[in-house]
Amino acid sequence: MLPDYPQFVQQPILTTEPNHKWRKRLIALIEFILILVMLQAILTLFQEHTSDEPIRYRILAHSDAPADQAIKARIQKEIEPMIAGAIARTTTEEELLSELEDLEAEMLAAANLHSPDRVVTLERKNALFPAKRVGFEIFPQDVYEAYVLTIGSGRGANWWCSIFPKVCYAEEEAAESEEEVKFFLWEWITSLFE
Repeated sequence: MLPDYPQFVQQPILTTEPNHKWRKRLIALIEFILILVMLQAILTLFQEHTSDEPIRYRILAHSDAPADQAIKARIQKEIEPMIAGAIARTTTEEELLSELEDLEAEMLAAANLHSPDRVVTLERKNALFPAKRVGFEIFPQDVYEAYVLTIGSGRGANWWCSIFPKVCYAEEEAAESEEEVKFFLWEWITSLFE
């Protein structure tokens, strides 16, 4: 016969831990975020980048000082119609590149006119551009063929800007005019922690 040991009988453990529900929600949120990150990574791997632009453009200001930024803006206003005209007159990429080569001296002369005290250079080279989202399309950070106009040292923090304002400023203007957007999923997630 087995002896009876009542002192060693385990009693069920009941926890009334208030953080139990919160921990489940936190784990579910972390899992959800990880799934979203993995899906984004997979989509990025299989997304093929096709740029409509045969060549990109950018102006590097001498510095971030307001005077140097104003010089950059004046040069941009002077050069933009030249490039827009070249795009309008051509139908193929080869014609456009040939037309732009013919305009290089004119663009450089216009830039030197607005910045007589700084050395201005215009180069056609491969340049690093940061990632950019336009609508639902994401252009990855990559090296693109570009015309780079450098004013002085070219150390202004505007290296992503291009000659065409729609590349740099269209999203900012659209953001100012839009009303606040709310996402159901985000609202639901934040309500879990209230």
